[in-house]
Amino acid sequence: MARPVKLDDAQIEALLATVPEWERRDDTLFRAFRFTNFRTAFAFMTQLAIVAEKLDHHPEWFNVYNRVEITMTTHDADGITELDGAFATTADQIAIEMGAQ
Repeated sequence: MARPVKLDDAQIEALLATVPEWERRDDTLFRAFRFTNFRTAFAFMTQLAIVAEKLDHHPEWFNVYNRVEITMTTHDADGITELDGAFATTADQIAIEMGAQ
């Protein structure tokens, strides 16, 4: 598998247009999700953990009760890569399926 390549500013802006709920924070992507309860938030994280293992790309995340905050970056590339975009897209799809608010 080829090493991920850091995206330039124009590529990051194009990526953000496809995942509008995410925001750029320096060399990371960030989004906060809110669910109806802790069980649903944790189920969301569980589904994303399986995705992370398949991608071999793991988020930094924080969970309190019904809120999950995710920060994504590709440490090997020192910034945002297509892997981060793939994870964000999948997270958004799962969140919709699980009724994120």
